[in-house]
Amino acid sequence: MPATDENRLGAFLKGRREKLDPAAFGFALTRRRTPGLRREEVAQRASVSATWYTWLEQGRGGAPSAAALGRIAHALMLTQVELEHLFLLGLGKPIELGHTASEGVTPRLQRVLDSLELSPAIVKTPTWDVVAWNRAAAAVLTDYGKLPTEQRNILRLIFCNPRARAAQTDWESVARYVVAAFRADAFRAAPAKDVEALVEDLSRVSPEFKQIWSENDVRSSGEGTKHLRHPIAGLIGMEYSAFTVDGRPDLGMVIYSPSTPEDADRIRTLINTKLTV
Repeated sequence: MPATDENRLGAFLKGRREKLDPAAFGFALTRRRTPGLRREEVAQRASVSATWYTWLEQGRGGAPSAAALGRIAHALMLTQVELEHLFLLGLGKPIELGHTASEGVTPRLQRVLDSLELSPAIVKTPTWDVVAWNRAAAAVLTDYGKLPTEQRNILRLIFCNPRARAAQTDWESVARYVVAAFRADAFRAAPAKDVEALVEDLSRVSPEFKQIWSENDVRSSGEGTKHLRHPIAGLIGMEYSAFTVDGRPDLGMVIYSPSTPEDADRIRTLINTKLTV
């Protein structure tokens, strides 16, 4: 049975997957009868049965669980508004607080990052996992792509990564600021269990984090200035601003702009150097 107006969940899912570019997700561009991802490709990305997902679109898969809907939302790269609509269609009730699709960003948002040629930019979750970055960020801040996924976390880098620590001109001030700003972000938007797990792990491996966390400071991370001591380019000055991603309150974007033309030249040199190695 095809998705119809009476099967609003199926129609919504079909409409979302047909808007996605298979090439953006690494799927072969073989001959396709319809645009977008195939049902089995969505199922693969969501780690659900292809048969069950097909039934769900056809209106005969039974009531889905919240966990399954969350995985499907991630597979379809839904915005927060779309995620909330999916839960209303699938479960007949709003999404529970803290159940968000934080992993990954849309191809459009990645293109926004990539357009900032000389401004390092990252996208982070409420627990400060870095889930997207641009070429300038990889050259100036950290090459996140070379790190295991679990280490792409700003707090883990500041407290556990010797190279990131050495890059700070005043590590203790930066560490205190990062912890205080993280506390404000995490308790506003992150699931409590995720915050507790991260804090517990960092407290175990870093006595310095444990001490600073116990002081209970809270700060805004809106904007400011930052100086990094880069091992190749030397001292780089930048101004930063933090933004919430529209439609994704679970994601925050931080953009660093070079403070002076000289800083811009240093960043350009680093990017060009990285491209040639």
